[in-house]
Amino acid sequence: MCTLLGVSRAGYYRHWRASAPAEEETALRDRLQQLALAHRHYGYRRLGPLLRHEGWAVNHKRVLRLMREDNLLCLRRKSFVPATTDSRHGWRVWPNLARHLVPTAIDQLWVADITYVRLAEAFVYLAVILDAFSRKVIGWSLQDHLRAELALEALDQALASRTIIAGCLVHHSDRGVQYACGTYIARLEARGIQPSMSRIACPWDNAQAESFMKTLKQEEVDGTTHRTIDEAKSAIGSFIDDVYNTQRLHSALSYRSPAVFEASRATQLAAAQQPAGWLTTNCA
Repeated sequence: MCTLLGVSRAGYYRHWRASAPAEEETALRDRLQQLALAHRHYGYRRLGPLLRHEGWAVNHKRVLRLMREDNLLCLRRKSFVPATTDSRHGWRVWPNLARHLVPTAIDQLWVADITYVRLAEAFVYLAVILDAFSRKVIGWSLQDHLRAELALEALDQALASRTIIAGCLVHHSDRGVQYACGTYIARLEARGIQPSMSRIACPWDNAQAESFMKTLKQEEVDGTTHRTIDEAKSAIGSFIDDVYNTQRLHSALSYRSPAVFEASRATQLAAAQQPAGWLTTNCA
């Protein structure tokens, strides 16, 4: 080819060294940017194997250099995690009733949990209550403190939104003082709700609530900075009401949203004309 074109071999290779690597570098940077946007939580250690799986000849040093040059920053886990559970208290710890419980209808098992939300200059705390059967958030509260009022506000919201049959509902939570204190337990017992608490250092006992918190952090909280608690309340409330409860598809619900799942279940029960219960024949 060099002879036919009248070009020396040395001139060809000088041109190749000046153009081909630059073209390859540009294509690589373009693909790296696409992968970094698609996997916002991936750093150079994970993006490198993704590129190599696609046939790119790169090592971790090159990927790190390109990410620094193009300012491709991943969303990192927070280095400081405020404590939300204080189980060192003198209140009664209730036995775990939810460990092997499989609900067959709504309002048979509620799960509750508390997490933190980071604002621009402070931390606030979110308490939620979910129906374990439909995964629907039925009560939540966001405050700048961890007093029992935080959990009680979420509980009151849940009680106001549901029709409870005494003796047919278990409320499961961790061993935190917010859930074990006398005021909270009295509120449950007044409505005929049986308290239940997780075992020590066993997050799997409250996996459904933990799963929701993870979803909330990944899809709403992480990557978003709210300056005030009112901004956070508005955004989180919109996510719960307009996205999570009504639109987000759950694999455990045959890829239906909690609202659609509850509506379809109600239709099935009405057609069958019989309650679905697991505690007594009066539990529906």
